[in-house]
Amino acid sequence: MPNLNSLQSFRQTLHRHPDLSGHEEATAARIREKLAEYQPDQIVDNIGGAGLLAVYDSQKPGPTTLIRCELDALPIHERSAQPYCSAHHGRAHACGHDGHMTIVMAVAQTLSRSRPASGRVILLFQPAEEDGQGARRVFADPAFTPFRPDYAFALHNVPGLPLGEVFTRPGPFNCASRGLIIHLEGKTSHAAHPEEGVSPTGALARLMEQLPQLPGHFNEATWVTLVHAKLGEKAFGTAPGDAVLMATLRTETNDAMTLLADQACAMATAEAKAAGLSVRFEWEDDFLASVNTVQGYQHIVTACEEARVPCHTMDEGFRWSEDFGVFTLNGEGAMFGLGAGIEHPQLHNPDYDFPDELIPVGQSVFLNAIRRLNGMG
Repeated sequence: MPNLNSLQSFRQTLHRHPDLSGHEEATAARIREKLAEYQPDQIVDNIGGAGLLAVYDSQKPGPTTLIRCELDALPIHERSAQPYCSAHHGRAHACGHDGHMTIVMAVAQTLSRSRPASGRVILLFQPAEEDGQGARRVFADPAFTPFRPDYAFALHNVPGLPLGEVFTRPGPFNCASRGLIIHLEGKTSHAAHPEEGVSPTGALARLMEQLPQLPGHFNEATWVTLVHAKLGEKAFGTAPGDAVLMATLRTETNDAMTLLADQACAMATAEAKAAGLSVRFEWEDDFLASVNTVQGYQHIVTACEEARVPCHTMDEGFRWSEDFGVFTLNGEGAMFGLGAGIEHPQLHNPDYDFPDELIPVGQSVFLNAIRRLNGMG
């Protein structure tokens, strides 16, 4: 079992000092200092940004097994009376990444005493999960190439599900999602003579009505959620000449995302052309679908059985997105949800706090997966 008091204290320190995506250097420094207590064979810094790897190497043939957690927090102002609440206004670990890091640190604590019997175990503290870019940057970093895993595993706590119970499935686990920004550009005119300009008003109104209807043409679950719209400026003497529409596209699979994105852009292009407008597109928060391999899923189920942790196979994946799909696109692996309690505040809420009771549960599932694949001395 982990030294829970020490790990809770460490989790609370991480919670008090959250860093946003792409700016996780201080958190990475705290992780590195703590990891040194658990004597990995190698620590590799600055992976894909502020990320770091802890390597436990048996120096014997065998698979490379990666356990991944996330460094970053959210731009949310925390509402909490806890003494360890965020010391930084407008930043909070409101998704539980402080707890995920602590669980992986608990794995390091055990590996320091019981090394893998074969192959390697890689503990990855990954940057920039919240904007969907971290895993891609890790894989694109030449320094990561020697450590590419045969198997990769990760978890995410899930409020609204029973505390300490595991939820997973083979196939799609998290949805793909992309943030689409549509810029419609025409020509302003005096508000007394709107006919002298080229207004995006009609095209914007039609797209706001039609884009959310695109999922009706798909055989799998897809969603288009309008999140922002802007028409012209606050100027009563000017008829608008430009507009912006933002939407989140969400699908169960990467292939469906490609098709949905193409259809959304084609619809906007057609509306712009009909109205005499130019159109351009931007994309943000681009997440691949996180898809569990059958082997990876089976390893998690067996690891739960051995740890006597209740494990449920879900009929459907979660709608929210996670960038772990980059790992299972490149090898075997799986992600699982760990229940944070039926009444627990939801993710991304200002009153969210990670339940420390999950630390030994997550640790035991990861360690049992490692034992199956690499053995432990």
